[in-house]
Order: sequence, then C-alpha cells, then structure tokens
Amino acid sequence: MHTLLIADDHPMFREAMVDAIADALPDSTILQTDTLAGALRNATANDDLDLLLLDLGLPDSAGLDGLARLRNQLPWLPIAIISADQARETVLEALNLGAVGYIPKSTPRRELLAALQQVLEGRVYLPADLLRRPAPAVTHERPEPLDTASLTAKQREVLTRMVQGKSNKLIARELAIAETTVKTHVSAILRKLGVSSRVQAILVAREQHLAPKPDTTARLTSSRAG
Repeated sequence: MHTLLIADDHPMFREAMVDAIADALPDSTILQTDTLAGALRNATANDDLDLLLLDLGLPDSAGLDGLARLRNQLPWLPIAIISADQARETVLEALNLGAVGYIPKSTPRRELLAALQQVLEGRVYLPADLLRRPAPAVTHERPEPLDTASLTAKQREVLTRMVQGKSNKLIARELAIAETTVKTHVSAILRKLGVSSRVQAILVAREQHLAPKPDTTARLTSSRAG
C-alpha cells in the first residue's frame, strides 16, 4: 500500500490526479493540500509518506523555492514535480535540488502512471522530449569526497532497501528497528555519501555498487506494506 500527497492549488487537477492514482493503486492513501505549508504539515504528520507530487505554482511559494524548503526540512521524502513549466533549466534545477522526477501537467494519463511507477520504484523520471535532446556538459561538484567506507553494516542494510524503493516504515519493519532510527540512518547515509536527497543516494549506491538494483519488474498495481 502506498501513501501519496498531492500539493496543487487547482482543485480540478487534484481530483483528476486522485482518480488516476486511485484506479492504478486502489489500496493507496491519497492526501491533498493546496499550499506548501499544508504539504509540510502533512509530510511531518505522515512519516510513512511514499511520494509528494508538488506543483511549482503554490500560493505560498515561488518556483523551486518550495522544493528547496521541503528538501531542507524533509530530506528523506521523495518529491516529484508536477508542473506546466517545461523549461529545460527548470527541470534540471529541480533534479539538482533532489527531485525524484519532473512530470509535465500535459502528460497523458498512461504516461503519468508510468512515471509514478518509476519514482515509486526508486528511479528518476524525466519527460521523454527532454531525454531526446542532447544534454549539455554539466560538472557536478560534491561538498566532500564519498565516505562509503564509513557506512556501518546497518546503514548498508538501510541503503539496500532504499535502492529497492522501500519506505522508512517498511525498512523499520524488516530490520526490526524504530522508524526514527531509520530516519537517523538515512540522514547519516546522505551525509556520508555527500548528497542532499534520497534519490541522489540511490543513484550513488548504484554507481558505486553499494547495493543491488531494485526489481524493475514490479507492477504499479502491486501493493506494499504501508
């Protein structure tokens, strides 16, 4: 079972999203808000949240400022942008800030559900037209060298399950530890890997072979313990 939060100030769009997600994930819990403040409250109150779908045009945030605030306050939370803005610079900056995906509001329903499948599996989603364009050379600087050797055995176990797309609640259940302990491990993993978001940690884990890749055969309709 998944728990998702939609943060968008257009009621009709939220309703359309809820209908689409409910059809594909009938056992999921879908929360809604129309402000960034509401997104922060909901995310703080629901630490089993699997994904936040964030609009860039909320009344109490401007552009990517809301994403930056959420990443700073809730680094464990996967956030995908849902926006009418398809400028390449905006998309790339959102990813640099730690978004797990960028879904244009014009995306057809079938592609939208495929995008949700990708991010719920722990993979990054980008619009197809952006992927078809040659990417400019970008130099990514890390604040410090990767500290992979200092990951403890328990942190590696947590990281393995992060790569598998599992929520903090499910990781806690499988490892028989408290969710707060999982959050502490996640924060330590981000710090040691020199990254600022959960998705970046997953990408580094794959690049450095720190954890196995997730099973990409899972269906969107399969349920997961919430």
